[in-house]
Amino acid sequence: MSNTNQGPVTVLGLGMMGTALATAFVKNGNPTTVWNRSADKADALVEQGAVFAADIKQAIEASPVVVACVSTYEVLNGLLADAADELKGKVVINLTSGTPEDARAFAVWAEQNGVRYLDGAIMAVPQMIGLPQALIFYAGSQEVYAEHEELLKPLAGTNVYLGADTGVAMIYDLGLLSLLWSSLAGYFHAVALVNSAGVSAEAFTPFALTWIEHVITPSIPQSAQEIDSASFDTEISSLGVNKAAIEHLVATSKQLGINSDFSAAIQALIERRVEQGHAGHSLASLVEAFKQG
Repeated sequence: MSNTNQGPVTVLGLGMMGTALATAFVKNGNPTTVWNRSADKADALVEQGAVFAADIKQAIEASPVVVACVSTYEVLNGLLADAADELKGKVVINLTSGTPEDARAFAVWAEQNGVRYLDGAIMAVPQMIGLPQALIFYAGSQEVYAEHEELLKPLAGTNVYLGADTGVAMIYDLGLLSLLWSSLAGYFHAVALVNSAGVSAEAFTPFALTWIEHVITPSIPQSAQEIDSASFDTEISSLGVNKAAIEHLVATSKQLGINSDFSAAIQALIERRVEQGHAGHSLASLVEAFKQG
């Protein structure tokens, strides 16, 4: 009996991520056709067993499933605009980064042209593709996802279908990126502070990791409960207490000549909520400040 996840697939785009996706399919035994504007990027994949298509229409015709991973949705739209006839009736699984509206607009184009469409967001670096810790979100046609869930398994240890709204995968993607950037920015700001006292990043990092493990990480599920219940009363760490503390952080950063833009932005959010009468509420109530724009 043949493996249901070893069907033929075409990969459009051979940047670092596209190459990683194609490599995972080849290693899994999928007959894999690849296409890229720069043909030399396909050389290593061809050596592993992939087939390079001379043009995009030929690439699309080679497989019932087309996985796209290019730089932008604008690029994707340009590539596929003249290939609507070849795409009709096929499945396009798009793993290009963009905005929720990019994904929704492309879904409209796909439906108008008889293309079965699934949008996805890769939460991993190329080196993680195919590993258990890789995560990919999918949104769009539930039928398409159910039919091709096995085909997609070689790409990531965890594949999550989020629903019919094609834009929701990008919302999850951007939400996690927001968490990444703000968390790392906080760490970098902290290192700049301790560097001013002659402390190395390496010496400080064990304390940062302990703080994350025992204070920050446990606060996330607790905050989720408070946000979902809209119950922010606290006797642990109120916005009023944090307002005073962050004033010290901003003032110290300025005194040391350290950029305070990051902490000042958080200070402004806290002060807004306190001014609105929420000094006794928890930090989780800052979600309301973000919602206010």
